[in-house]
Amino acid sequence: MNLPKLVPVPIGMKDKTIPDIQAKQDTRRLAIDQVGIRDIRHPVKVRDRAHGDQYTIATFNMYVGLPHNFKGTHMSRFVEVLNDYDNVISVHSFKDIVRQVADKLDSETSTIEMTFPYFRDKAAPVTGVNSMVDYEVTLLGELGNEEVRITTSVVVPVTSLCPCSKEISNYGAHNQRSHVTITVLAEEFVWIEELIDLAESNASSQLYGLLKRPDEKYVTEEAYDNPKFVEDMVRDIAGKLIEDERVLSYTVESENFESIHNHSAYARISGVKDADDSNLEVVE
Repeated sequence: MNLPKLVPVPIGMKDKTIPDIQAKQDTRRLAIDQVGIRDIRHPVKVRDRAHGDQYTIATFNMYVGLPHNFKGTHMSRFVEVLNDYDNVISVHSFKDIVRQVADKLDSETSTIEMTFPYFRDKAAPVTGVNSMVDYEVTLLGELGNEEVRITTSVVVPVTSLCPCSKEISNYGAHNQRSHVTITVLAEEFVWIEELIDLAESNASSQLYGLLKRPDEKYVTEEAYDNPKFVEDMVRDIAGKLIEDERVLSYTVESENFESIHNHSAYARISGVKDADDSNLEVVE
């Protein structure tokens, strides 16, 4: 049997016989704040302070604003933008991607969330044995009023030890694993590692992927010597961010996964720099 020969259509050539439903007029006069795609994974390259570059896999949420007179957006164009970057997206090109999405979909606004695991090689505090620790990082790019703003967020696992438990107990004190989340909008480049170091240095103790017995003794005693409430951690970190002239605004969160309660303890603090006097207005 002779099958018909298939002739490929060149990329970019529109088939006039196929209707473009999304581009049709909508009469309900209701603009949509965000429309797009979620949970699409793509390879990315991020700057690594220790090794230059680090390759990882990011999950993207990509949106644009849809004017009231358009019926729908062209979802495939979001994926086209990602593939335009040869399967490797750098943090440096992230701002360009935010603008390109808006241009490609004929929108005045766009939002892209890029979340990825970021790995650091850490040496145990006593034996020096190396292991990898992962952190969750999110870049949020927003285009509005012809300006792109990029915020960086990192979730840092740490140890916290309860000051109250230490004070009232004859021996020992309860501690827990905590997640400290730092989100910053900065006018200059800030290393991911800087935010990780800031969280870890203001906790009761750091976390490590691998510990030998001398290391375990060290981190247990370090936590005991540095008790911190969730309130202490967010205030200490916020104080350091206020001193950083690069930071325009910040949010610090701490969640303790309690070891003696069936709930978590939580604290959040945020601040915005005042353009007039370069101070940060703190909102708890």
